[in-house]
This record gives sequence, C-alpha cells and structure tokens, in this order.
Amino acid sequence: MNILGINAYHGDASAALVVDGQLVAAVEEERFNRIKHWAGFPSQSIRYCLEHAGIRVQDVDHVAVSFNPKANFWRRVAFVASHRPKFSAVIDRLKRQGKTLGLEDQLARGLGVDRAQIRAQFHRLEHHQTHVAAGFLISPFEEAAVLSIDGMGDFTSTLTAAAQGLSWQDLDRVFFPHSIGFLYTCITMYLGFPYFGDEYKVMGLAPYGEPEFADFFRKLIFPHGDTFRLDLDYFTHHRSGVQMTWNDGAPIIAPFYSQRLVNELGPARNPKEPMTKREENIAKSLQVVTEEIIVHLLNRLHRKCPSKNICMTGGVAMNSVANGKITSRTPFENVYIPAGAADNGTSFGSAFQVWNRVLKKPRTFVQSHAFWGCDSSDADCQLAAVAAGLPSEVLDEPDLFDRITDLMIDGNVVGWFQGRMEFGARALGNRSLIADPRRTDMRDIINLRIKFREKFRPFAPSILEEHVGEWFEIDEPTPYMEKVFPIRPEKHAVIPAVTHVDGSGRLQTVSRLANPRYHALISTFHRKTGVPIVLNTSLNENEPIVRTPAEAISCFLRTDMDALVLGNCLINRHHPDFPADKRKRIA
Repeated sequence: MNILGINAYHGDASAALVVDGQLVAAVEEERFNRIKHWAGFPSQSIRYCLEHAGIRVQDVDHVAVSFNPKANFWRRVAFVASHRPKFSAVIDRLKRQGKTLGLEDQLARGLGVDRAQIRAQFHRLEHHQTHVAAGFLISPFEEAAVLSIDGMGDFTSTLTAAAQGLSWQDLDRVFFPHSIGFLYTCITMYLGFPYFGDEYKVMGLAPYGEPEFADFFRKLIFPHGDTFRLDLDYFTHHRSGVQMTWNDGAPIIAPFYSQRLVNELGPARNPKEPMTKREENIAKSLQVVTEEIIVHLLNRLHRKCPSKNICMTGGVAMNSVANGKITSRTPFENVYIPAGAADNGTSFGSAFQVWNRVLKKPRTFVQSHAFWGCDSSDADCQLAAVAAGLPSEVLDEPDLFDRITDLMIDGNVVGWFQGRMEFGARALGNRSLIADPRRTDMRDIINLRIKFREKFRPFAPSILEEHVGEWFEIDEPTPYMEKVFPIRPEKHAVIPAVTHVDGSGRLQTVSRLANPRYHALISTFHRKTGVPIVLNTSLNENEPIVRTPAEAISCFLRTDMDALVLGNCLINRHHPDFPADKRKRIA
C-alpha cells in the first residue's frame, strides 16, 4: 500500500511517501529548486520519493493533501458577512484556493505522465487535522493531549485534541482572524525582518532584551476562556487579508499591522537600520507574551485531557524557547514535537492520517530520526571534488574522525555532508557546519564570515545523548533541536560559542542509534577535549540547506569555510595543492 502525502501551496511545500505504514522518504521542494520556503506544487519532491522507493506514480494507491478548501465553510461565510473584508482580499483568497483544485492534473503534469495513468484515490484533508496526525500518530505515545498551533490553515490557527490509539477528539479551535502565529509574524515584519520564515530571528534576538513592552503585547493578545483572542484594532488582516505574492513559489508577505500599533509602539524598524536596545526589548516582550499564551493553552488543555503526554505541532511549535519551558510551567511531563513540525510535516501527517484513520491500519511507525531525504554515494562525492578541480583525500572512519576533530580544535570550521539529508528546517548532523564550541570567537567567525548574517544569531550544541545531564539543567532526549534549555552555570565559560546570552542553548541530543557516524565524530572530540559537544549549524549560506555534493562545494568555495567532508572525502582549503585562485579567504 503506497500513500503519497503532499503539502502544496503553503510555505515549505513538501512530499512524503508511506509504504505499508512505514515512512520511507520525505523532502521539501526548496532543496531542489533552491528557493527558500517555496510554496508551489512539490513536483521534484514527489519524483524523489517515488524514485527512492523504486515505484511509479501508477503504483500509488492514495494521495493525501494537507488542505481542504471546503473545511470550515460556514465559518468562512459567517466571517465575510460579519467583518466585510475588502473585495480584493476575497478575490485574492479565491485565486489562491483555485490553484488547489486541479491537483490530479498537476500531479500528472509534474511527473510527465498521462492523467489516465494515475489511479490513486485523492484525499483532501483539513490542514490542522494533518498537523495533529503528524504530531500524534508517529509519536511514541499511545495516548496524549495534542496542541496544533500555527499561523493559519483552512481558516483555523489553533486546534487542541485528546488522542488515543488511532483517533482523537477535537476539543477547542481558534478561527481566523485570531492567530498567535500571525501576531509573531506581524511583529517580525515590524522589527525589520521582511521575509517569510524570519520569526526564528526574533526568537534569537529576544534573549538580548528586557520585557519592557510586555504589557503592550498583553493588549494585542490575551486569554479568552480556554483559548485566546487578538485585539483586531492593531491589525489589518481581517479587513485586507494577508497580502501574499508568490515569486516563483517563494511566499512574500506584506506587513499587516495597523496605524494604531505604530502610533502606540512607534515607527517600524527599517531593515537597513542598525538593531538597537528597543528592538531587542520588543523581541523579548513578544517572546514572553507568546510563552504566556502557549502555557495558558496547555494548562487549559490539561484540564480537559489530563495526560502526562503532550504532542506539539504546527509552525508555532517551532518556538524552541517556549517548548523548553513546557514541563516546568505546565502539568505535562513528556513533550513530543516531530521533525518537521511546521507545514512541511503535513505531508507525512496527511499520509499517516489516511493509513491510520481512513484505512484503519494499526500504528507501526515511530519517528526516531529525521533523515528521510536525498543521499549521495562516496563515488558521487569524489566525482564532485574532481569536477570542481579540488584536491581531496579519502579516509577510513577512524582517520577521518581524527583529522576532523584536530581541525576543529585548531579553530577551523568544517562542512559535514553525510548520508541522507534531514527533513525540516534544522541540520541535525548530515548537512551541518561544525566547529569547536569552546572558542569565544567562533560565533562571530561563522555568522560574519560564513553565514553572512546578524551577529546575534545563535548556534546549537550537538551533545552526546548520554552526557546531557552533565551539561544541561535537564536530562531528556531532544533530537530535533526542538527545545531550548538552561545550560549549567558552571559550563557557560566552557562552551561559550553555543551558550546564548541568557545562559541557554537550543540543544540537539545525538544518539548512537539514530546517527552513529555523527555520534562517533562527537565521541572522538570528547575523548580529546573532555567536551561531548560540537557547535552545529546548517550547511548553507542564505539559501536552503545543501542537497548535493556540488551544492556543498559551491557553498564551501564562496564562504570562509576551512574544510569540507563529503562522505569519507576530505577537501581542505589549506592543502598545499589547493588551487591558488580558490584559496583566497574572505576579506
């Protein structure tokens, strides 16, 4: 039984393939077309999933799509009648939804087959139901409370549920125009971060500030019964819609805060202006109030579903700072957040919803890692180095780990390209930049000379799972960088490059079972330094994470990276035979 799951015409378009109840492939379209957060139809992702499984589109039994234009229809009608949005906003929404209607034909065109060859049954599923499926059905829990929370999907921004076995009961919903995701996006643009998906920058900026404006944000969003509401006087999206343009699939959002917000909070920051303490304090205030609303939702949810387990999903579940406070500020003891918690994960969420809920098949799959994407053979890696005219060495594992850790200890930044590519926004040890976390200058080196981004942006500590409790004030697996936790105070000075200004770190625990090669590398570093941690950030430079060896080499050559490892193949910029015209470092 082959089930193809698709996220299309939302940000981070993606595809996933479930075969006989097991996830076998999942990938985002941006990795192929190199357009961040691409939001069109994921033809290349679909093609990869089918090729990886060795099947044709004719062999697909079901196609599950993570939106349903008919969902919450009467709620939509009631909203239009009561709020009377601009006619242009309604037309814009209808045009966008019109793209979702001919998916059967789009699938045929995207794969270059005749429409008659597609025999699959199509399922258009409500957006947040697929989020719930992605959060619960592949979790390790037999029963759990579920919070799905994002910007907006099928007229809903928030859904809570009580889940058990193969099913769940919806408890509470928050409908358009009320959305904590919209609030965070709105203020992200106000702070001068204009691009879709920039919310993580605000989360990274927040620890530098003080909650000076928290009371102001408590006017914008506030608890309402078991959910929350926005004060719509500070926004325009309920009248004018959220104005999006699709630049060849890359979503661009126009600001939707009102003049009243500007009058009371002051003028928005121009992206070209320097960051000041005011912006830091606004970011901190937004983060504090966001956490308050999430905690309110979870505490009220626990009253209705008093489980020890909580599954978090949706774009707001990518707020790792808030996630790290759940067990200390709510009754929940076990928190599960999948790799691909945002809209990208609705591709596998929709596929499992069909497998488990529509077809009534038992749950047999638990997501234990995130490595569901493309891979490259050692031969591919070596050929890419030859094609680029770069000297390389092929080493066995012990020698490779020894060389790479020595390079890191000497202050070098290393690109680490291994195995199957990660699914989701975060590099987890297969498409990573790695470095020594003990160096006080390493954060600035990578931000300014390799990533070419803001100095305040933090990096993650990848830590051996068996040593977490020695370095963090908690001791639990956190495999997808999905939570931020306090680092033990006595360790702050030991690993300054991955310790945020407030003493926290967005950790990634690395297990021997999930990623034995990355675990072995960090273990070698641990034996040499006494530190079971390496600095980890994504292998890219203002682009989607690299997919192929050639893309990794291109990133290596246009940045100040010192070395690049492609499988067992080491390319060292400091090698005596490295071409002089490619050796020049960034000035």
